[in-house]
Amino acid sequence: MDFAQLIQTVALYAIPVVLAITLHEAAHGYVAKHYGDNTAYKLGRVTLNPLPHIDPVGTILMPLILYFATSGAFLFGYAKPVPVRFGNLRNPKRDMVWVALAGPGSNFFQALVWGALLYLFRGADVNEPFLVEMAQGGVLVNVVMAVFNLFPLPPLDGGRILVGLLPYRQAMLVSRVEPYGFFIVMALVLAGVVSNLWLRPLMGLTYQLINLLLSPLAWLVS
Repeated sequence: MDFAQLIQTVALYAIPVVLAITLHEAAHGYVAKHYGDNTAYKLGRVTLNPLPHIDPVGTILMPLILYFATSGAFLFGYAKPVPVRFGNLRNPKRDMVWVALAGPGSNFFQALVWGALLYLFRGADVNEPFLVEMAQGGVLVNVVMAVFNLFPLPPLDGGRILVGLLPYRQAMLVSRVEPYGFFIVMALVLAGVVSNLWLRPLMGLTYQLINLLLSPLAWLVS
């Protein structure tokens, strides 16, 4: 593996990844506080400081190992999950949906911001490769993070949304998967199921939606 290439990749993606993780987790904690659960707030997790959200293994060690092991073809990582006591929410079943949606929603918003920066760079004739590639990386990182976390299996956000939307009996059945959910998701990722049947189709749709929402800005700077 080319060490110089690794340094360049880290430099390009460091800011987008740190922002994506930090705002994702802080958004969960902020919305949970809004709906009545102060657990994350009391633990200092409703913050834009990335350090409380970084998991040494999931955020740093695992992505580096996978980068070297797969020559950059496959990356996976995670932050420290924000603690939420759903029983403290004013309406646990309904409010769980909004708490879970907050994380992917923050990533979608960030993808829009990075995409807007790309158009602004184009309009201002900013052709600095590092800035352009960082903005492109910001869109990609946040689209991947939003779509992946919406996969409908606990403990991912999509699984919690599914539990909140299903009738009580079906919701209880899905929630029982949570202790094994991480391992099931990893197995589906390695088997290519998540990538082929979930990530690629939904990422395509997400990019189309971003382009649609940013089309007035694209028209202004053209």
